[in-house]
Amino acid sequence: MKELESSSLHLSRLSRELKTIRAMVKIYCCKHHLSPVAGVCKDCSLFLKYAEQRLSHCPFGEQKPTCGKCTIHCYKNVMQDKAKIIMRYSGPRILWHHPIMAFFHLLDGRREVPDLQSCRKDKKAHQLK
Repeated sequence: MKELESSSLHLSRLSRELKTIRAMVKIYCCKHHLSPVAGVCKDCSLFLKYAEQRLSHCPFGEQKPTCGKCTIHCYKNVMQDKAKIIMRYSGPRILWHHPIMAFFHLLDGRREVPDLQSCRKDKKAHQLK
């Protein structure tokens, strides 16, 4: 996932999604697990690694919708339930902690869900370059 963050000067769609997930998990963990201000607890850290791995393998690539609107639910049921709990708590609170990030997340949530077949073709064409 490091290559997503450093590949360009502007934040790509996947980089924004990753930063949003990290921020939301941190907000949730600081309140519920009494984790240190600088980090997250072991349980939340494991969730973040899982989320990063799933995000890096998203078949939609840069055209990815927000996970809530996605037609493919790639998280295991346990992790999907954990994500819902984290997002329900952190969603309203991220406006106070990261208003610009929240704005872009809301904007991304209004995107249309793209056709998966066209995304796969675009991804293959991009890999051949």
